[in-house]
Amino acid sequence: MEPYQIIKQPLITEKGMRLNEEGSTVVFRVDARANKLQIKHAVEVLFNVKVLKVNTLNVEGKKRRVRYREGKRPDWKKAYVTLRDGDSITFFEGV
Repeated sequence: MEPYQIIKQPLITEKGMRLNEEGSTVVFRVDARANKLQIKHAVEVLFNVKVLKVNTLNVEGKKRRVRYREGKRPDWKKAYVTLRDGDSITFFEGV
């Protein structure tokens, strides 16, 4: 897979911003089939930073109901990427 296919979008949440300020960790929504090595390589290539550690977790989609029908949002994968001290990703600055 190409790096642009692996990294889908950054997750900008209160917890993610706190992790970014305290320990230079950024959170991404990634392709569900990607493993830790692929995620590490994609972040290093796309953002020109050094990745120390990648933690991933699978997020189960929420169950939703509309009138009499039940449905489910799709499952997805989240990646916590820890960067080397001094490295940062610019689109997280000032958010």
